[in-house]
Amino acid sequence: MKDNKAILITIGDELLMGQTIDTNSAWMAVQLNAIGIDVVKRIAVGDNKESIKSALDEAIANSAVVLLTGGLGPTADDITKPFLCEYFGGKLIVNATVLEMVTSIFEKRGLPMLERNSLQATVPDNCRVLLNHRGTAPGMWFEKEGTIIISMPGVPFEMMGMMEQEIIPEITATIHRQPILHRHIMTMGIGESFLAEKIASIENALPAYIKLAYLPTFRLVRLRLTGKHPESVKLQQELESYQQQIAKELEEYVISLTDEPFEKLLQQQFIAQQASLAIAESCSGGYMEHVLTQVPGASQYFKGGIVCYTKEAKEQLLGIAAKDIEVHSVVSENITMQMAEKVRQLLRSDYGLGITGWLSDSDQQKKEDTGLVWIAVTNAANPNEEV
Repeated sequence: MKDNKAILITIGDELLMGQTIDTNSAWMAVQLNAIGIDVVKRIAVGDNKESIKSALDEAIANSAVVLLTGGLGPTADDITKPFLCEYFGGKLIVNATVLEMVTSIFEKRGLPMLERNSLQATVPDNCRVLLNHRGTAPGMWFEKEGTIIISMPGVPFEMMGMMEQEIIPEITATIHRQPILHRHIMTMGIGESFLAEKIASIENALPAYIKLAYLPTFRLVRLRLTGKHPESVKLQQELESYQQQIAKELEEYVISLTDEPFEKLLQQQFIAQQASLAIAESCSGGYMEHVLTQVPGASQYFKGGIVCYTKEAKEQLLGIAAKDIEVHSVVSENITMQMAEKVRQLLRSDYGLGITGWLSDSDQQKKEDTGLVWIAVTNAANPNEEV
């Protein structure tokens, strides 16, 4: 059965070589899943007609929707459009609306329009043209053997615009779908295998249309309950019941019942407590601050940070005495505690966090110390608190 199934095909040699990370298919899968379309396969192929044909033949035979991205640019290695024209038995023609849009883009930028740019306006005569309001390459909508095939640019920003403005609304109205619902349990402080042991009886009792996935990361293990059933109300009630059963069994390890990243959960806790944070980073080079500020609203609790990568920076920016560094070493409990407390005082925050360590071999350290990291947290109520 093809109903509510999708296959994603990403095209480009750069994907296979590892020069470009495929974020397109991950984003598209999330959007399709949200409207009840089940992504059953993701395929990456190079700029090669035989590979594209093989992937497309398989996808059309096994899914109701096929989404392709990539290979629609103006250069010789962009072969997707002429290949699709040949594959579906059409011929390339100039689309006046697309030509007008492409011409307008170059006029607004004050750039000359090359012949290869005007070729962006050619499309197969047997496709439905999807206008690209964020670039020059139009999308193309084909149908074959009961399957919708849509080709989009590989540029993520352009692809997302097409998906949001036109493709998702039309698929929602066209394709037979059934609800796909998820519930999550975020845990910390316990390994995947131990989790499985503790909730084995609940997992064994799950009906066939509800699956439990274990998704471990470096910091935590996320449990995801996924249900597919035509009766959405019944499915929602069952998922919530199993979620609560699992959460109760794992009570001491559960940090959230939402699928939020750890940095957002941390932000919520700080805001709820009306507390603020400042960070002094050495070995992490500002990465912690980067992660925290990727969450909208971080300014409600995060005061700022100081990247003091060298010994001199710790002395000059934080005011740590050179003698203390000489006695204790830059990677030590004493210096890390000072980093946390001094940045807290400098930025007038409730909490200060310091981190320093040896992450690679250096002339300043013993080889066996590589990998040693100190992390300290201080707060205004107890500046000597260590975590």
